[in-house]
Amino acid sequence: MKASLHFAPELLLLAQGTGLGLKAAIFDVDGVLTDGSIYIGEQGESFKAFSSLDGHGLKLLVQGGITPIIITGRDSPAVRRRVADLGLQHAAYGARDKLAVAQPLLDQLGLQWAEVAVMGDDWPDLPLLTRAGFACAPAQAHAEVKAVAHYVTQAEGGRGAARECCDLLLQANGRYAQLLNGHLDTLDGGA
Repeated sequence: MKASLHFAPELLLLAQGTGLGLKAAIFDVDGVLTDGSIYIGEQGESFKAFSSLDGHGLKLLVQGGITPIIITGRDSPAVRRRVADLGLQHAAYGARDKLAVAQPLLDQLGLQWAEVAVMGDDWPDLPLLTRAGFACAPAQAHAEVKAVAHYVTQAEGGRGAARECCDLLLQANGRYAQLLNGHLDTLDGGA
């Protein structure tokens, strides 16, 4: 099957990163993997809605050789549950200083910033976005974030924005078509 999703060639070149290629992608949660709404129950428990499109995109990144990393300023059982359900191996919760958390993670993985994509939506994400080999923002991101992003998605956070970023990264690294065709045979994506 031929892919029907296409990105501009210049954008695909940017999304390939430098000569090192992109090997990891950092995602914020509130406003990226969710729409940014925080619902708090009467007993203080928080509720968040996640897009299944985004979740599948993160799984596809793993299959495509790009390590997804979650770095969020908030910590909640809902976020931890979602990360665990997706089988993601790298996450930092309650990160007040996202750069201070990200750098040791990248060091542990042996990665340089040029090998990392970042998707964020607000000021706390700026230190990561400005260092990333490729910076992405959801449609409703703050103006200052959009100004530094290489790409602003058409979709909003929590409504497929992360999936759009994942699809772009997978097309840029040449794995998108292979993963798509693998899904025609098995739900495991042929991996």
